[in-house]
Amino acid sequence: MAAVSPARRRAVLAALRRGTVPDSGLDLFAVGLDRFAPTLDEELASCAAGGAEFKAVRGEYGAGKTFLSRWLAERAKATGMAVSEVQVSETETPLHRLETVYRRLCENLTTAVSPPSAFRSVLDSWLFALEEDVLAEGEVDGSDAEQLGKAVDALLELRLGAIARTTPGYAAGLRGYRKAVADGDVETADGLAAWLAGQPHVAASAKRVAGVKGDIDHFQALGFLQGLLTVLRDAGHPGLLLVLDEVETLQRVRSDARTKALNALRQLIDEIDKGRFPGLYLLVTGTPAFFDGRQGVQLLPPLAGRLHTDFGPDTRFDNARAPQIRLTGFTLDRLVELGSRVRDLYAAGSPAADRVNSLIDTDFLAAFASKVAGGLGGKVGVAPRLFLRKLVLNVLDTVEQHPDFDPRRDYSPTIDRGELTDAEREAAATSPDDIDLDV
Repeated sequence: MAAVSPARRRAVLAALRRGTVPDSGLDLFAVGLDRFAPTLDEELASCAAGGAEFKAVRGEYGAGKTFLSRWLAERAKATGMAVSEVQVSETETPLHRLETVYRRLCENLTTAVSPPSAFRSVLDSWLFALEEDVLAEGEVDGSDAEQLGKAVDALLELRLGAIARTTPGYAAGLRGYRKAVADGDVETADGLAAWLAGQPHVAASAKRVAGVKGDIDHFQALGFLQGLLTVLRDAGHPGLLLVLDEVETLQRVRSDARTKALNALRQLIDEIDKGRFPGLYLLVTGTPAFFDGRQGVQLLPPLAGRLHTDFGPDTRFDNARAPQIRLTGFTLDRLVELGSRVRDLYAAGSPAADRVNSLIDTDFLAAFASKVAGGLGGKVGVAPRLFLRKLVLNVLDTVEQHPDFDPRRDYSPTIDRGELTDAEREAAATSPDDIDLDV
């Protein structure tokens, strides 16, 4: 295993102890994704060069959809792209309200150097880049604030020309934000930054400075997304990876809202195909039931046609360039490989590295994986989160802290129903009585 910084190692192991997907370091134990890497990297490069891409990822719970999306996010950041992950939900982020999706996008926006929300730092980087471009021309004295301001305004108008024609409000908001920053008007700058990020209830006094009114709506959201892509590009980020996670939740909303949401997804895909969003990589994740069932994509034939992908019986021959790619989940062999990578990561910074490597060998990991999966009805696909959590928290940590601990003799994993998520309980159910119903 390549050298890993202590901070990165601690962050990854801490996330595994909590039973969550780490925010970084996923390349350290990405098992089974090598077959997708060349195509996805090629598509990211296309977006960074001004293209646009769409991809749907399908898989049952535990197949690794969230892991893949965050693994891809790391690769996107390595190219300089910005990333935003939006969890689709019936109440918090309904897909049929694109203004809400845009607001969540801005709230979760991140770059390689800025955590969420990176929106304000992107705006400031954009302003700085405009000034640098003006000064690079050598026609303006940097010490003359008035002359520099006029030149920056002229360049801003040039860069926002296309956006001003389609979404004049976004361009006006950016002008107002630049002026407020230049004047040192912090309150107005804060308000306009919030408005540009889609936040509601911004003070009317701030919007009045920029000559804008009201909050953005469903239709304006696409124009604001187009404007954000322009700002990102000028700020040094050649594109944006937008992940819409858990779109299968649409199957649980009212039929009228579901139809609107599916149509919004179709609209986004069509606009990508038309070239409206240069630099955008849209990734959606969902279960096979969402893509194939009557309460999902199939409810809207135009969308179903755009996403249709023929999957053969052998996953080895799947086409990674297709609109959909499928994740088949973990086998015991993959679970053991995953455990080996986590063990190696742990041992690389442990004072008890020799004991860790000696006690947690391949045979132990195989037996441990079987026991955890057995506690979930033998369903290996449901096991990765709990397998890793118990491996780090109950085995590796204990081996490191207690010299006389032997996991083969002193520990046998058990599964408590209370430590399962709702999705895990449903996926591991062996009979209808095992499924919790919210009534």
